[in-house]
Amino acid sequence: MGNYRQRMMAAGCLEVLVNKRKRKGNTKPVKKAKKGEIHYLPEPPDGQSTVKSEKDRETMLLEVQKREPDLHLLDELMTATFSQRRQEIIGDEPLISAVKDRWPALFSERQLSAEFSRIVTKDLLESFLDGLDALVPGVLQMYGEAAASGRRVRLSSVLSCLQKEDTNQNKRAAVLLGLPCYLAEDSSDIIRMCDAHGETLDVLMSGMQVGLLIGHEGPLHDAFPLDVFNVALVVEEKIILHDLGDVSTGFAMLLGAIYCLNLEYPRNMKYSFEFLQRVVMNIKPDQCSARIHGLRNKMLRYHM
Repeated sequence: MGNYRQRMMAAGCLEVLVNKRKRKGNTKPVKKAKKGEIHYLPEPPDGQSTVKSEKDRETMLLEVQKREPDLHLLDELMTATFSQRRQEIIGDEPLISAVKDRWPALFSERQLSAEFSRIVTKDLLESFLDGLDALVPGVLQMYGEAAASGRRVRLSSVLSCLQKEDTNQNKRAAVLLGLPCYLAEDSSDIIRMCDAHGETLDVLMSGMQVGLLIGHEGPLHDAFPLDVFNVALVVEEKIILHDLGDVSTGFAMLLGAIYCLNLEYPRNMKYSFEFLQRVVMNIKPDQCSARIHGLRNKMLRYHM
């Protein structure tokens, strides 16, 4: 395989060249993240030259500025320019602000889902919610046992929220927000609660490289807000997507943005995101780490 990759690199294969590249100021090579991308760095489609892709991108810039853009036209243009966009994001590693200036159409719930589907060939929101709903009863039971044994005291406050309002949305939120607690991970720089009348957004987003802001009204007396009015997606201390209706949709879009923008999983929650990828989304489930493999096996007894 080493000789094969050398031949591919000599032939100018972009994916091999990108993975061989050295980071600035770092001797470690840039390796492709093991997230199961089927179209990690695709070749341009037949008949789609660089000049035509650039014209399509400029057409998108004009269309996005309209009060009522043509969504079907944007879908077609985003599909046609997929290869160019991936080569820019992966090859140049630009700041998110630069990506947003060049590809503003990408930063919407519709287009993030479509881009994720192009990369992984899975429906983002449907796959995420279906996989999550199948796991909710078993995970909540697992949380209850861990809280009762005293190993994860913080999970008690998460589960107590469900006694006040036991809705499907709150069950999903309890599973997702309790996952870092169960895995003993620090989510303070990735998931933050935002009081509508509290601190300014600049203060709240300080130090957030990638994460979620969960908006609620008034002081928060529970582990998570039972009445969420807005969920925003934050990358590099900037909001790139907002007005997401609930916590589970916010997590799905966060996972989609990580794929679409070629981001690494946050180090402080790497096992939580691996669980979302390999267990909830069922993407490359056979390549999970020993910790997630043990957790998945432990959950099997709750389905028997």
